[in-house]
Amino acid sequence: MLRYWDGIRWTEHVHPQAPTQQAPVQPHPAQSEQPWGGSTIPQQTPDKPKVKFFGARKQAEELLERNAHLEQVVSEMGALDVADMNARRAGLQREIAQLETQITTLTAQLRDVEQQLVDAKEQVELQEFGYYRFHHPAENSVQLAAELASVRDQLKQLQREKKAATRSTNFTYNNSASQGRKFVNDLHDMMLAAYNAEAENAVKSVKAGNLGAAKARLEKAAERIRKRGKMVDVAITPSYHWLRLKELELAADFWMMKEQEKEAERARREELREQKKAELELAREREKLEKERQHYVSALVALEARGDTEGAEKIRAQLAETEQAIETVDYRAANQRAGYVYVISNIGAFGERMVKIGMTRRLEPMDRINELGDASVPFRFDVHALFFSPDAVGVETALHQRFAAQRVNKVNTRREFFYVTPHEVLEALREHVGAVTEFIEVPAAEEFRLSQGNPDTAF
Repeated sequence: MLRYWDGIRWTEHVHPQAPTQQAPVQPHPAQSEQPWGGSTIPQQTPDKPKVKFFGARKQAEELLERNAHLEQVVSEMGALDVADMNARRAGLQREIAQLETQITTLTAQLRDVEQQLVDAKEQVELQEFGYYRFHHPAENSVQLAAELASVRDQLKQLQREKKAATRSTNFTYNNSASQGRKFVNDLHDMMLAAYNAEAENAVKSVKAGNLGAAKARLEKAAERIRKRGKMVDVAITPSYHWLRLKELELAADFWMMKEQEKEAERARREELREQKKAELELAREREKLEKERQHYVSALVALEARGDTEGAEKIRAQLAETEQAIETVDYRAANQRAGYVYVISNIGAFGERMVKIGMTRRLEPMDRINELGDASVPFRFDVHALFFSPDAVGVETALHQRFAAQRVNKVNTRREFFYVTPHEVLEALREHVGAVTEFIEVPAAEEFRLSQGNPDTAF
């Protein structure tokens, strides 16, 4: 039962208490249907803070204090300046990238150092057997360097696998197997070191022309080790010895290539000198003929002015010959393949079965042949054939190819000597050139025959 205050006094009447009614449940606002057909999310409106009439000032102060605190936190976090935040983020990313690069570089350097350490340990082990890393001539060759590296890798592999030299495994010393093993191992290491030292010295001393002597020297070293270590089966294995010989051959091949390069360079310089001489001769001849032509032209004008018909005809003929000679000189100067092919021999210096086949662009080809018979040979050359050809280079090349198997110097192809007789060259000329105007098969060799006390120049 409840009593109510009517504004003046409490009521005297008592009314029954009305049943408490629960607040009706507000239905949820309609959920918007999503275009993708998924579950919908109810739209909720956040409660707004209500400002009470009493205590509004205090509530406002609290809100101001809270706002100041939030501003301080935001300022400390740097969120007030987005540009500063982005700049700092970019700086940190750059630092991370630099650190990652440094890590990659240091990791690579660490791998290199570790590999160097492995190589150093391996080198120390190999040096116990007298195998040292030394400069090999073939290292400077593009063609031979890869093959040399392969040979050296195989040599190292055989030594690591203890297959460079054999040894006994059941030898006893003073009735002791352990002392026997130590004795055999020490002798094995000493013999292998001696052999490796001999191989290294052989490589360092070998040249283009003494490979046979160097290989024989290494063969003797291996044989000495076999004889002295026979009691305990110490000997250089055939595979290791073969690789050492191959290493020696590579050194000789390098020096042979160097010699070939030198010979080719000398031949090229000689060819250039010969070409310059020919060009100079042609230029001088052209100048001389041009002066003659001017002389004949002046003489012809004078004779025609005097009415000397007969004299003018003679001058015209001489002028025509001179102009023809000028055309020939111009042709020779313009056509680098034109020249004289020669076949010469020197039985006093080289014997009867050797000839030289070459060509020259000289106006006077005998000048070139006489130069070949200078103080470097004891007798002058004899000429078997000497003829002009518009393609002297082609004729010379054809003859060289025909007698390639008989070439004396197979290293320097500019040394144009062949182990053939003049008659064999004549037969080849008939095949490539046709009829040969003049060819002398039997050389005069006057100086040689007189020196031998035989004035008869015929066979």
